[in-house]
Amino acid sequence: MGRLARLLKHRLWDEADARRALPADALQRLQQRVADSEAHHSGEIRVCVEASLPLSYLWRGASARERALAIFGKLRVWDTEQNNGVLIYLLLAEHAIEIVADRGLDRRIAAGDWQALVARLGEALRAGRFEQGLAEAIDAIDAPLRAHFPLESGATNPDELPDAVVLL
Repeated sequence: MGRLARLLKHRLWDEADARRALPADALQRLQQRVADSEAHHSGEIRVCVEASLPLSYLWRGASARERALAIFGKLRVWDTEQNNGVLIYLLLAEHAIEIVADRGLDRRIAAGDWQALVARLGEALRAGRFEQGLAEAIDAIDAPLRAHFPLESGATNPDELPDAVVLL
């Protein structure tokens, strides 16, 4: 896609589109799904949905991955005691999903496994099933977090980051 076409495509999407794709009840269900997942491990899951890339990203031809990495830092997903935060980033204008895991989890998961997960989840998103795709992403990330960062018997997740979905 050419730079101008990409720019126009992104200018057609705004926060209202994000709210239509994920109404308040869907956001609440996703937030609860994150909270339910975190009750079983010490990891932190953040979900961010952005309608379109900011102009500064579009002008320089930045990818959804670059934006996800920036959001990972902005939301302080990297700032967990066990370095086990995970960001699920959805860019609506491109129906792109990115998963960014902090080093504590990322070093335990093969790069190909992350890529396969993103590819699988992308199918639901390209079909416009945004809530379903994000719910599947949360569930898919839950498994390695439970395996690598289980809670001790009787322990609770320190809940270092908010569970609410961030709309940008």
